[in-house]
Amino acid sequence: MDTSPTYRYLAPATRVYAGVEALPHLAREAERIGARRAFIVCSETLAQTSDLLSRTREVLGPTYVGAFPKARRESPMPLVEAGVEAAKAARPDLIVAIGGGSTVVTARAITILLGEGKGVNDLYTRHTPGLAPVVARLSKPKIPNILVLTTPTTAADRGGAAVWDETPPHRKELYDPKTRPLAIILDGGALLTAPLPLYLDTSITTFNGLVSAIQSPGPSPFALADVRMGLELCHTNLPQLVQRPGDPEVRIQLATAALLANRASQSTYGGGGRGRSTALDRQLRYRYQHIGQGSARAAISLGLMRLNREVDAAGQARLAEALGVRLKDAGEREAAEAADRALVDLFTRLGVPTRLQDMGVERSDFQALAEAEVAEPGFGEEERRITDAAELVRLMEMAW
Repeated sequence: MDTSPTYRYLAPATRVYAGVEALPHLAREAERIGARRAFIVCSETLAQTSDLLSRTREVLGPTYVGAFPKARRESPMPLVEAGVEAAKAARPDLIVAIGGGSTVVTARAITILLGEGKGVNDLYTRHTPGLAPVVARLSKPKIPNILVLTTPTTAADRGGAAVWDETPPHRKELYDPKTRPLAIILDGGALLTAPLPLYLDTSITTFNGLVSAIQSPGPSPFALADVRMGLELCHTNLPQLVQRPGDPEVRIQLATAALLANRASQSTYGGGGRGRSTALDRQLRYRYQHIGQGSARAAISLGLMRLNREVDAAGQARLAEALGVRLKDAGEREAAEAADRALVDLFTRLGVPTRLQDMGVERSDFQALAEAEVAEPGFGEEERRITDAAELVRLMEMAW
């Protein structure tokens, strides 16, 4: 595969510790930066159903000063604001996020608001159709943070957060590169706290992102290396996760794939093939609370591949090569169809629905979903984003 000789590569200096018993590295990292007051952010579910919060408190020892165990899916704005008040009372010099993507994003949003001393509505990125997004410049210092992941989230090594607000725009984005984590810990015991359905859904989200990224023409050599390795780890370990859900090493491999996907996307700030794109899966999750991110993205990704087949057969053929399903003499169109079949086969073996009807999505909701997606701004998605409601309805019909 050809790679671009012209590229920009950014490599944030985040330390990653992985192992069946990697949690003790948290204390060493806290000591390394001279932290004296560590504040934990996690979900209520994690606090009540596992011993991970108590294990982390034990590792931190006298450095621990409090916790906010209320992180929730989509990071609702009132909850984030409550977290800011709890953190203010604790006066931390280190924030430790224990959990998956929602907890990581909630902790990052708390860090931004705490540092700036302002609310979400004063700081979120403004989107105006036809114009570049207006990103607030957040210059104040931020409390350092360390992540103890429980799911293979691709939101780990980032400098932004998105909170959910009942007032449109519902998805309000905050950005400050100073909130990138100092360290990420992939501890086998921590990763085993996530139920299999959640861990599988999050891993499918990672896989879907890598499937999209490998279709991108002319990536940098660095990004391509990360994407290929991430795809290989997912393709090998997703079936193993279902067969051996209690194996910490399988979970560590999938979490590593997520960090590779994260690094590939953040290092080049690009990705995806030549065709149209959409974040319609977000609207599915907002309207149908039972639908996971991975399942929603799987169905929409397959629909997008079919919608874009004529204009992006080359990218989909690259995917077929990466999955090992392109026959020696197959043309691009034939290879693209083989990639489609391979994805459907893998998702079926994993028990992941690939059709919207199998997820309980009503066709009568298609128009409302399409209109909601058109109205929702999205940072960095404008160039190839589908903004025609009729085309989005057609996409959902293809994914039905």
